[in-house]
Amino acid sequence: MEYKKLRVIISGGGTGGHIFPAVSIADKLKEVNPETEILFVGAEGKMEMEKVPAAGYEIVGLPIVGLQRQFTWANLKNDVQVPFKILQSIGKAGRVIDGFKPDIAVGVGGYASAPLLWKATRKGVPALIQEQNGFAGLTNKILSKKVGCICVAYDGMERFFPADKIVFTGNPIRKDIHRYSPEERAEGLEYYGFTEGKRHLLVVGGSLGSGTLNKAMKAWIEAGCPGGDDVEVLWQCGRFYKKGVDAFMEGRELPQIRHSDFIGRMDLAYAAADVIISRSGASSISEICAAGKAAVFVPSPNVAEDHQTHNAMALVNKGAAMIVRDAEAVEKLLPTAMELIHDPEKIDGIEKNALKLARLDAAQAIVDEIYKLV
Repeated sequence: MEYKKLRVIISGGGTGGHIFPAVSIADKLKEVNPETEILFVGAEGKMEMEKVPAAGYEIVGLPIVGLQRQFTWANLKNDVQVPFKILQSIGKAGRVIDGFKPDIAVGVGGYASAPLLWKATRKGVPALIQEQNGFAGLTNKILSKKVGCICVAYDGMERFFPADKIVFTGNPIRKDIHRYSPEERAEGLEYYGFTEGKRHLLVVGGSLGSGTLNKAMKAWIEAGCPGGDDVEVLWQCGRFYKKGVDAFMEGRELPQIRHSDFIGRMDLAYAAADVIISRSGASSISEICAAGKAAVFVPSPNVAEDHQTHNAMALVNKGAAMIVRDAEAVEKLLPTAMELIHDPEKIDGIEKNALKLARLDAAQAIVDEIYKLV
């Protein structure tokens, strides 16, 4: 296939689960043709406005906001603004498209992609969407009727999308995530100050953190870390929770537990880990499979259509992960992880099954579909 120079708009965001795949697609587009021009479009005030420029790409923010399902006065005030913000965003999206003149628009999910792709398809710009989850999001379900191609990562997505537009590509992941060698594991242990010969647990609550995972960790620490005498922990608590976790850890002599709001070298964190505790966002699952790691997933109940449970069960049903329900996590999560981390035979089986589900060429597959559409 000839990879000619393109002008590409990539739209979506809101969480790392949308941003990292989007950047992976952009990186692959630049790899196949360095002259390709890429513009990101996100939501004002969301983390993509920081993370995308840090990855070296230009981004424009739309004033779009999402509907909040839980009733509070703040959420009610937000939801009243939604129709007006949508209209403003559609208008701005049209101006962005007219100015940039893209050859194709790519949506990666999240409400920021809706105005841009809707306007792009109205203007006759070819469009592609990438659905990361096993249960399609509302934005992508709406857009699926307008776009030319739908790239998916799970089987059975014809429940949500026109079957003739679906292409199974898997989810793009960060290029430094892979099956790690013993040397890379040793590098990870040294980087995080861990001890060779001990067991190592990675607790990662996603880019924003997880209140449930943090509560489970606190409960385990307060109980004296049962089962964890030979376990060292790297705990990503998230920026929203960092202050509270700092206060909780103050005065506790626990050198075997390192906590931080964000993990910059996730590749080395994966390399060092024997077991991972994680939410089951699509990007996290794809990375854990690519790294061939044993994970205990705690699906977030605060996502549309409970899609994280669908994501996790796709692995659990194939012996490629374990699951603990959010409502039971404070009581059961760390005991489950401690039992697993001391069972090398079970870890080995889960790792082998997870590796079978890894799709390392997802970004290239999506780029090929982009070029077919153009």
